[in-house]
Amino acid sequence: MKLRSALEEMVNRGGSDLHIFVGFPPVMRINGALEPTEQSTVTPEDMVALAEQILTPKQLKEFETKREIDFGFGVPGLGRFRANVCKQRGTIAMVFRLVPMEIPPLESLMLPSVIKELCMRSRGLILVTGITGSGKSTTLASMLQLINQEKRAKIVTIEDPIEFLHAKRNGLVAQREVGTDTDSFSAALRHVLRQDPDVIMVGEIRDLETMSIAITAANTGHLLMSTLHTIDAAQSVNRVISFFPTHQHTEIRLLLASCLQAIVSMRLIPRMDGQGRVPAVEVMLCTPTIQEYIIDPEKTGAIRQAIQEGHVQYGMQTFDQSLMKLYKEGFITYEEALTNSTSPDEFALRVKGIEASSDNSWSQFESVTDDLEQKISEAG
Repeated sequence: MKLRSALEEMVNRGGSDLHIFVGFPPVMRINGALEPTEQSTVTPEDMVALAEQILTPKQLKEFETKREIDFGFGVPGLGRFRANVCKQRGTIAMVFRLVPMEIPPLESLMLPSVIKELCMRSRGLILVTGITGSGKSTTLASMLQLINQEKRAKIVTIEDPIEFLHAKRNGLVAQREVGTDTDSFSAALRHVLRQDPDVIMVGEIRDLETMSIAITAANTGHLLMSTLHTIDAAQSVNRVISFFPTHQHTEIRLLLASCLQAIVSMRLIPRMDGQGRVPAVEVMLCTPTIQEYIIDPEKTGAIRQAIQEGHVQYGMQTFDQSLMKLYKEGFITYEEALTNSTSPDEFALRVKGIEASSDNSWSQFESVTDDLEQKISEAG
């Protein structure tokens, strides 16, 4: 098969991912939904030839041994892609993710303004979380670009594979790729403090050793940013703690409460006008109340309520508050908001105007300006 032709079709149609399996034509993901391409059905022989075409001899050897491999590559005149090659039902399968050539400015991503302020912090741990394809990598890249523009900082990234390429600005960016420049995330982190970094970005925290070193680095005066595959802030706190043995949980809760700056959780929601997707974002800042709730396991379950109540004073927000704002501003439908909400029943009651009379933590998310009301009315 002609890989470039399939990738070009995906790019031209605004897709984010290309899936290639034996027995099917290649399939694209567009705005979160799978769509067929106009390519022909893929054969086992096609996949073998394609693997030999895009993998280096070293990568081929690793694939033959481990039966799966991640890597990044560029196609001249088209763009950069993150790729995964694996085995399924005894045949080769591939998935390609489009990585934009240009890193989008942070202000173009429709994120809460407090995230820009987080980039200016000099130490601690910032986690960006969400499912695959929720915008974590793009958000981190845009945050790093802002730091690179605004501060004279040494930034070290550890990625698997390298996705966005950072150009020289006011800072200095060293990008290290797992498998090419280092053996693993944990191996790179063990040595990164000897490389005089101000900011460390770890593409993903996958194991106990990496998490342990990350927390240590964040507690020694560095700003460390990374991602987790968790669905919201409260689950992210529990996930960090669950990396460690039970007898260390009390110590880890204390360390996490002392170094955590923020957790930014993301979900991409289809726009009502069909023009792509918009981010619903939960933001948890490590306020004194949140610190107390992290330290005390009996209070950890109250983190979501603390986030909801902390918008006016700190700029925090829950997913449901973010979804309410997107719905009221006419970006998403009620059905999409309800489907993606954390507490659908509570969300539905709020849309109907049923709420506690003393609860004003939602007022800024439920209000719509006169101009916006007119715009929504004109849109039908």
